[in-house]
Amino acid sequence: MLTYFVQQSAETAEGAAEEVSEEKTLSILDLLFSGGSGGTIIIIILMVLLAAAMYIYFERLFAIKAASKTDKNFMNQIKDNVSAGNIEAAKMRCAQENSPVARLTDKGISRIGSPLEDINTAIENAGRLEVYKLEKNVSILATIAGAAPMIGFLGTVIGMVLAFHELATSSGQAEMGSLAEGIYTAMTTTVAGLIVGIIAYIGYNHLVVKTDKVVHQMEATAVDFLDLLNEPT
Repeated sequence: MLTYFVQQSAETAEGAAEEVSEEKTLSILDLLFSGGSGGTIIIIILMVLLAAAMYIYFERLFAIKAASKTDKNFMNQIKDNVSAGNIEAAKMRCAQENSPVARLTDKGISRIGSPLEDINTAIENAGRLEVYKLEKNVSILATIAGAAPMIGFLGTVIGMVLAFHELATSSGQAEMGSLAEGIYTAMTTTVAGLIVGIIAYIGYNHLVVKTDKVVHQMEATAVDFLDLLNEPT
């Protein structure tokens, strides 16, 4: 008889342990969307911002990589053509090279014969336009990096308001489930907002570094071209 009760107690304990372990098992999606309607709306907004940030990052990354690719012999060929007075060949070579460096050089070639100051101004204006093209939508990534954590903190405030409202309306006898919903909203939205903000911030800074490399490349090319025009004939 004693053995039977011991066996029953052991089975009951095992069943309770299994039930507890099952209750503790929670998928990421369940965790994200278990904070009630307010938390779900915040999470959906953050997911949209994350998708937008990833799209902008990869689109700009590929565009900047394409802009940085230039034939190593490009400037040597331009120098040879310009030194020989073959301006049309130099222009054709620039048209074959689809890059900011080639477009800046083409702008300078088209101004050959004008004062060096005018040529320099034309190249600088073209350079600003190229930089603007490279930085297209990058500011949106910076905005997402700053806005995502703030939206996450908004979810935190909403969750805490829900939790305290439940306490206030229940005269201190609030159900744990209702309180847990508000706390879930507070915690999950904060974590999600920080994750999105960190990803967008890292992506933004990486694109800035890549863009700066292309800008330095354009500046070096402009200096080489102006030096070419200053060489004695």
